[in-house]
Amino acid sequence: MDLHVWLPFFAASWAISISPGAGAVAAMTAGMQHGFARGYFLTFGLILGLWSQLLLVGAGLGALIVASSTAFAAVKWLGVAYLLWLGVAQWRAPAVGLQARSADPAQAARGSILMRGWVLNTLNPKGTLFMLAVVPQFLDPAQPLLPQYGVIAATLAFTDLVINAGYTAFAARALAALKSPRQMRWLNRVFGGLFVALATVLATVKRG
Repeated sequence: MDLHVWLPFFAASWAISISPGAGAVAAMTAGMQHGFARGYFLTFGLILGLWSQLLLVGAGLGALIVASSTAFAAVKWLGVAYLLWLGVAQWRAPAVGLQARSADPAQAARGSILMRGWVLNTLNPKGTLFMLAVVPQFLDPAQPLLPQYGVIAATLAFTDLVINAGYTAFAARALAALKSPRQMRWLNRVFGGLFVALATVLATVKRG
């Protein structure tokens, strides 16, 4: 990929990563629940989800999902259901601070945190629509496509690693400073409500 093509995509990647959405909310929630070191594993899952979307588009399956009303609806409503599940689970989460959670041997394993991020981005049809609408504009069909997809995947991963590090660190340090049960209950309900709101927004997404 030529530099004059990559630079606009690099700028677009920053805008995409910074814009608030399910990934940002999930990253902050993971930081609040598990601290930075453990919660940051959710970002790796989010990146794997982005790569899964990119793989679908590169293989032509993304276009099939968007073209098929049944397939698109299935992915969309699975995503809505998953966001609702996350919202209810966060709303009902125990009102305990980060230190108490860190001492809990039953705290979520890094693998399950990573999987949560992967499912979140993989079941997001907005990601499929974005990949189909934006990525082809930066591809040169006269050049080998695999290296170009590799550059795009690496660029998206880099910006997500940086931006979500900020979201996760903010939640781990600033929000985790709120230690009283009442404060934690309030935070759990705020983030639970955000997941439900995102599910509502996702339910309105249309193929067009």
